[in-house]
Amino acid sequence: MRTGLTKQEKTTDIWFDEKDPLINIRTHNTDLKKRLAAYAGQHPDQCRQTDADPETGCMEFEIRKGRFSFRLTAPYNEERREAARRYARENNAADRLK
Repeated sequence: MRTGLTKQEKTTDIWFDEKDPLINIRTHNTDLKKRLAAYAGQHPDQCRQTDADPETGCMEFEIRKGRFSFRLTAPYNEERREAARRYARENNAADRLK
């Protein structure tokens, strides 16, 4: 979708406080919008779309705390990276992706 916004202007804002049981998400990210919309359709008691701006492609959602999470992952060290490469080669991982 062409919105006239630069990639830098296409932001995702996530805000919440300790009192309110809801997390507010405002995003231009297509994958996140699709995932939240699908979740809202399946679980309307846990998540709902609150606004959409068709001109900019931005959508806003409210989702209950405990239903949305951030995943922090440690970077791979060289030893772990090499083990993953060996496993992929031995198990023909590239062939299965074709």
